[in-house]
Amino acid sequence: MPPASWLPHYRQIELALRERLSAMRPGERLPSDTDLCREFRVSRMTVRNAMQRLADDGLIQRIPGIGSFVVEPPSHRYADRLLAFSHEMQRQGRTPTSRLLAREVRPATDGEASALRLRPSETVVVVRRLRLADGVPIALETAILAPGTADVVLAADLERGSLHEVLAAAGMRLQRGNATITAEPATPTDARLLGVPEGEPLLVERRVISDAHGRSVEATESRYPGDRYALDVRFVVEDGSAQVRS
Repeated sequence: MPPASWLPHYRQIELALRERLSAMRPGERLPSDTDLCREFRVSRMTVRNAMQRLADDGLIQRIPGIGSFVVEPPSHRYADRLLAFSHEMQRQGRTPTSRLLAREVRPATDGEASALRLRPSETVVVVRRLRLADGVPIALETAILAPGTADVVLAADLERGSLHEVLAAAGMRLQRGNATITAEPATPTDARLLGVPEGEPLLVERRVISDAHGRSVEATESRYPGDRYALDVRFVVEDGSAQVRS
């Protein structure tokens, strides 16, 4: 299926290449930037943006003066980037599916209103899904969405489709976010849905995502079994010799 035309050109190319990569083997060479410019009829900068995203996700290696090559896909997501679950699992060569557990419109709690910067009386859209890869439960995900998303989210196929793609198609381009990652024991509900013992440690990620205009659109909690999911972290080492002055 060709990438949606409402996406920026570099994202369309990136998605087309992701699909192509799923059928390629590690070590295979990709077309040159010049060939991709010709194929997609875009500028070299657009191709470079698409290829850099693939490189940042660890899918390809770009060797200056030699070319770009497929590498073994990473098993984890980098903590400083959010990739749609379906794309993340496909990157790993796995088949993603979702089980829709709940979808409703209700008044926001105080915490939800604060996270999305809403008035306490406003409503939110709640989507709760069990995310699976090759039939194995990977995450229990609860998304709280701003009221303006209601029409598109309530009508969307969220068992086979991507929530973020649905929002983007409606003109809501998610761009930035903040996340907190903790460890918490599995509740009885977690244990039943994720197939883990009650009390087993889970990796819990809570994030708030805003659109290109800085408006908070989504507050999501994802609960992962620790033996099925991990987040890789990039960091810099601060100079330990620096002195703090009072």
